[in-house]
Amino acid sequence: MTRVLKAERREPLSGVTRSIVVFLHGYGANGADLLGLADPLGEHLPDTLFVAPDAPENCPGAPMGYQWFPIPWIDGSSEEEAMRGMNASVEDLNAFLDALMVDEDVLPEQVVLFGFSQGTMMSLHVAPRREDAVAGIVAFSGRLLHPETLKDEVVSRMPVMLVHGDADDVVPPQSLPEAAEALDEAGFKDVFAHIMKGTAHGIAPDGLSVALAFMRDKLGL
Repeated sequence: MTRVLKAERREPLSGVTRSIVVFLHGYGANGADLLGLADPLGEHLPDTLFVAPDAPENCPGAPMGYQWFPIPWIDGSSEEEAMRGMNASVEDLNAFLDALMVDEDVLPEQVVLFGFSQGTMMSLHVAPRREDAVAGIVAFSGRLLHPETLKDEVVSRMPVMLVHGDADDVVPPQSLPEAAEALDEAGFKDVFAHIMKGTAHGIAPDGLSVALAFMRDKLGL
């Protein structure tokens, strides 16, 4: 059964929604964690609605936090539990995106997925397997899960912006070229990469600037 994702939102500055950025947070965080980025981004994306759902599962050890799926080496869960949790969250996220586009009367090409860490893993897994391509994916500090299946399972190809800190000690920086290679092999033509120098597991100003330029371009602004 699909779980309904609760989401926080920041309305477009112009009062008119012509595009949507969906923030997908990392393990142990919540939607509010990324929604603050709507402030610096919104000035340059005045017709954009920013939406930040909470992942569907409570995160052990993070009282205010949520997870998209368990992580065995952190919480001691099994690989089966992690896979089951991820598959359920994929369904939840797809249902959330479908409903959001209907409610706000926008097309997939007016939507950008903006993920961080585990939210990036969800973005890179879900979007290519949806029937219609979104405008783009901004993928911070995450990795591409199951790269070996992407080539056979990809349905739609959208532009992807991969961003990673070179001092990330949570998700290895090597995850970026690995994701780029798998996307390339699966036929993705527009894959861009940016390394944030001296940045750990986070979002630095230079990375956010690159992400903004990418989103403005792909949303046709």
